[in-house]
Amino acid sequence: MFENNLLTYIIFSPLVGALLLLFIERNKHNAIRWVALVTSFVTFILAVVLFLRFDAGEAGFQFLIQTGWIEAIDVGYRVGVDGISLLLVLLTAFIMPISILASWSSIKHRVKEYFVFLLLLEVGMIGVFLALDLFLFYIFWEAMLIPMYFIIGVWGGKDRIYAAVKFFLFTMVGSLLMLVAIIWIGVHASNTVGNFTTNLLVLYEISPTIPLALQSWMFLAFALSFLIKVPLFPLHTWLPDAHVEAPTAGSVILAGVLLKMGTYGLLRFCLPLFPAATYEYMSLISVLAVIGIIYGALVAMVQTDVKKLIAYSSVSHLGFIVLGIFALTEEAVQGSIIHMVNHGLSTGALFLLVGMIYERRHSRMIVDYGGVAKVMPVFAAFLLLMSLSSIGLPGLNGFVGEFLILLGAFQSQALDSYWYAIFAASGVILAAVYMLWMYQRVMLGDLDKPENQKLTDIGGRELATLIPIAIFVVWIGVYPSTFLDKTEASGKQLLEQVERGRTMYRAAEKDTEEDTLVENRIDKIMGEKN
Repeated sequence: MFENNLLTYIIFSPLVGALLLLFIERNKHNAIRWVALVTSFVTFILAVVLFLRFDAGEAGFQFLIQTGWIEAIDVGYRVGVDGISLLLVLLTAFIMPISILASWSSIKHRVKEYFVFLLLLEVGMIGVFLALDLFLFYIFWEAMLIPMYFIIGVWGGKDRIYAAVKFFLFTMVGSLLMLVAIIWIGVHASNTVGNFTTNLLVLYEISPTIPLALQSWMFLAFALSFLIKVPLFPLHTWLPDAHVEAPTAGSVILAGVLLKMGTYGLLRFCLPLFPAATYEYMSLISVLAVIGIIYGALVAMVQTDVKKLIAYSSVSHLGFIVLGIFALTEEAVQGSIIHMVNHGLSTGALFLLVGMIYERRHSRMIVDYGGVAKVMPVFAAFLLLMSLSSIGLPGLNGFVGEFLILLGAFQSQALDSYWYAIFAASGVILAAVYMLWMYQRVMLGDLDKPENQKLTDIGGRELATLIPIAIFVVWIGVYPSTFLDKTEASGKQLLEQVERGRTMYRAAEKDTEEDTLVENRIDKIMGEKN
C-alpha cells in the first residue's frame, strides 16, 4: 500500500506541512520554522526511498497511479516516475530543507506566510516532474508560479515588484500558448482514438500520426513556454532581475529547480510528442543554445554585482543543457540530465554563499570586498569549491555533465556539425575567466576595508546547508554512475521515440524537394515558350 501511493505522499506531504502551519500562531516563529523544516525533510526521506526502490533497468514509468478525475474529457490524476524525472524529484526534495535552513534568520517579517509559500512551491515543483497527464501537468505548472511570485514580490529586494511582475508575465505568456497546444493535441487525439484525452501515455502512442505541419505549431507552442522558463537566449531577460531581487532561498530554488522545469519539459513533452518537428527546429534551437552559452558568459564577465554574475552564468549553463537535449545522442541526453542536477547543486550553493556574506556586509558589489579569505577562511574554501564545480573542474560534478554534452554534440549525426561543440566549449574557458576573476577580487588581495575586517566566518547552521551540497558535488564528480545508471534506460527510450520522427521529417523534406523540382520545371517550360 505504501509503495503504491509513494508518489502521492511525495507530492502532497509539503501540502500537509503548509496546512499545519495555518494552525500555528503567527508570532511563534521558531515553531513555524521547525514544522517547515521537518516537513521538507520527511519529503526528502520519501524521495530517497523512491530513488532506492527505483529499478534502473526498466525504461518505462514506475510507481504509476492512474485515477479518473474529469472522465468526460479523459482527464485524470496520472503520475509516474522514470529515470528522467527521478533525479529532478530527488534534487527538489534535497534543495528544500537547505532553502528553509538558509531562511532561518534572514526572514523576519511575515514568517508564517513565507514558509507556507515555500511548502506550496515544493508541491507544485514535484507535481510538475511526476505528472503524466497534460491537464494535471498544467495545473502544477501554474500552481508553482503563484508562490514564487509572492516570494519574490514580498520578501525580495528594493525592485522586487518589478522583478516579480516581469517573472509572472514572461511565464504566463508561455503558459497560455502551452494551454492552447494541450487543447489542440487533445482534439487531435479525439480524431484518432475517438475521444478527447490528456493522457500522456496515450498521446505518446498517437504522436507519429500528427502531420508535420500540425506538429510544428504544437512544438513551437510547447517549446516557447519551456524555453522562456529555461531561459534560452533571447528569452532570458527576466532571469537576472528575478535572481537579484529574490531572497536567498528564492534564488536557490529558482536556479536549483525552477529553471530545470523548462529543460525537463523539452525532454518529457516536446521531443517525444513532436519528433518530426524536433528535427525541423533542432538546428535553430541549438544555435540559440550556443549563443546563450557564449553570451551569458561574456555578460557575466562584466558584472559588478556577484548575484547578477551568478545569474548570467545560469544562462550559459542552461545553454549547455539545451544543446545536449537537441544533439539527440545518448551521451548528450545523459549529460543534460545529470547537468540539470549539477547546476542545481553548484549554482544553488553559490547563491547560498552570496546570501551568507550579504547578511554580514549588506552589499553584493564586488568592489566592496577584497581579502575576505583572511577573516572567513571556511567561507573562502566553500566558495572556491563551488566556483570550481561551476567551471567544470575534473573530479567535481560540473565536469561530468559538460563533458558528456560536448562529447555527444561533437558526435551528433542529427546536428551534423562539430562546430556546435567547438563554440560551446569556449563557454567552459569563459566560465573559468569570470568565476576565478570574481573569486580573486572578493576573497584575495589586501583586507583594506574596515567593514570587511569585522566579518565573522560561517557558523554551524550555515555549514549544515553547505556540507551536504559539497558531498554531492564530489560524489557525482568522482563516481557519477550512481546517478547515470538510473537515467540510462529512460534516455535510450526517449531517443527511440524521437527516432520515429526522422522518417516522417525526411519524407516531408523529400516531398518538398520534389514539389520544388516540379515547379522549377514548369517555370523553365513556360519560360521557353515565352
